[in-house]
Amino acid sequence: MQEIFSSDFWSKAITTLADWAINNVPSIIIIIILFLVSLRLLSFMVKKMHALILRRAARAADQNALETEKRTNTLMGIVRGAGKIIIWIIFLMILLRKFGVDIGPILASAGIVGLAVGFGAQELVRDFISGFFILLEDQIRIGDVAIINGSGGVVEKIELRTITLRDFSGVVHIFQNGKINSLSNMTKEWSAMVFDIGVAYKEDVDQVMNIMKEVGANMQQDDEFKDKILEPIEVVGLDQFGDSALVIKARLKTQPIQQWAVGREYRRRLKIAFDKANIEIPFPHTTIYWGEEINPLQLQVNQDEKLLSEAPKN
Repeated sequence: MQEIFSSDFWSKAITTLADWAINNVPSIIIIIILFLVSLRLLSFMVKKMHALILRRAARAADQNALETEKRTNTLMGIVRGAGKIIIWIIFLMILLRKFGVDIGPILASAGIVGLAVGFGAQELVRDFISGFFILLEDQIRIGDVAIINGSGGVVEKIELRTITLRDFSGVVHIFQNGKINSLSNMTKEWSAMVFDIGVAYKEDVDQVMNIMKEVGANMQQDDEFKDKILEPIEVVGLDQFGDSALVIKARLKTQPIQQWAVGREYRRRLKIAFDKANIEIPFPHTTIYWGEEINPLQLQVNQDEKLLSEAPKN
């Protein structure tokens, strides 16, 4: 204890600290500067790579420019995240060496811990492997509208472990990649809106189909919708005999995510066209059968009508 409070001890400690600061502080400052520059450089390179890919797609007159942008956004997000992790690990290892910490045992311990975690966290490993194949196979991208395990929404985030959806009500759904049992991408490359149009049994089916085609053709010539509709409307024909209506099926192919807007406008215009042509869109109705008991009722009605007709008129 006396050595600690002695002047010789403090002088040696100050000398040692000064020597360490002179020898190591400049290099530590340089390492920190290089670390910050590396993070900025990573962000700059990712942005440049993103812009380069989009420019090449534009020069090639790629018809699926939106698809290319979605995939690029997803991949660039993964590259940025992986790059930051690598830079942080390298920075911490070098910094520990500068403070005199032997990183050899740390790396060995990390390997053992990683092996133990691998056995104990098999579900986490499964999530990462599944996420890797989802990205590799380009199954889904940021901005797509998808249905995952029965829940639908816009894909807001794709990571190696999870996928985040936001539905129409604003509710956020987060799915572990390893627990995704069904994935339906509704907006990959192109989309479509399917129509089941019901009309009354008395209507001329051919006339109805011609009106449906005319409405679709007029929409395709409209400046607001011509770029959203990829092909003329496909009127498949009479699809089924319903309880109250003849059901005619049709389909419109559109740009991704545009099928709902196009579908709503098509229904609006079709309703107006049906009204002009006096085409009936029937209400559901039910026919009741009374069996043999209808005969006495009919007789009673006939008798009432006869009595009314024979009654004296004033």
